[in-house]
Amino acid sequence: MSAAALSIPSRRGQVSASEWQARVDLAAAYRLVALFGWDDLVFTHISARVPDEPGHYLINPYGLMFEEISASSLVKIDAGGNKLDDSPFPVNPAGFVIHSAVHGARHDAACVLHVHSLNGIAVSAQKSGVLPLSQQSIFVLSSLGYHDYEGVALRDEERPRLVADLGTMNFLMLRNHGLLTVGPTVADAFLSMYLFETVCTIQVRAQAGGGELIPVPPEIIATAREQASAVTRGLGAGLTWPGLLRRLERRNPGYDT
Repeated sequence: MSAAALSIPSRRGQVSASEWQARVDLAAAYRLVALFGWDDLVFTHISARVPDEPGHYLINPYGLMFEEISASSLVKIDAGGNKLDDSPFPVNPAGFVIHSAVHGARHDAACVLHVHSLNGIAVSAQKSGVLPLSQQSIFVLSSLGYHDYEGVALRDEERPRLVADLGTMNFLMLRNHGLLTVGPTVADAFLSMYLFETVCTIQVRAQAGGGELIPVPPEIIATAREQASAVTRGLGAGLTWPGLLRRLERRNPGYDT
């Protein structure tokens, strides 16, 4: 569904070129999350910094399904989750507790992506967490933190513990809750989530097979970052993001309106 179908006026031309690009990328990430089946109705968030506007962020209009979100419908907010632009949609300040904590502590994190995917939650409930069972798992395990469940993330006092558990990692498993990734771009955060959820899916299926599992040796995990750089030719998420946008154009166009 396009922005026009939801009676959302275009913001293109009303914001800077850098903000518009951030809006387009973030809207694409929301729709890709829906396309890959990781969404939980309206109950998770992806946030992105507004370029050249310290302390300002873009987030979903609360109540729109992820496959409906467009660049123009995204809402600009401050670190407290307060709306900074004229939008007919509310925001969920409680949902920004996690995101504002991470953005405040990790200035390298232009995007914070959080999902309640079924396989991710299944593994988050396992005491051993992510196991070294697949090639994909080595990339997650090389930069993975864990945060114990404290109930729905509504309380400011949880923020320092969450930040400490994330540290300098790019992947955070929220115990009994879901998955979180950060990245210097929306594309990087999305690719990390693709790996994270894929790792959890493979693990659940491998365990369901009932046979003895073969772990990846620690010395291979230790070189995961170098291997990742080599396999993407140093391009990181830039290698896959254009193709993902083309897929989205075929399946659900209108994110860039």
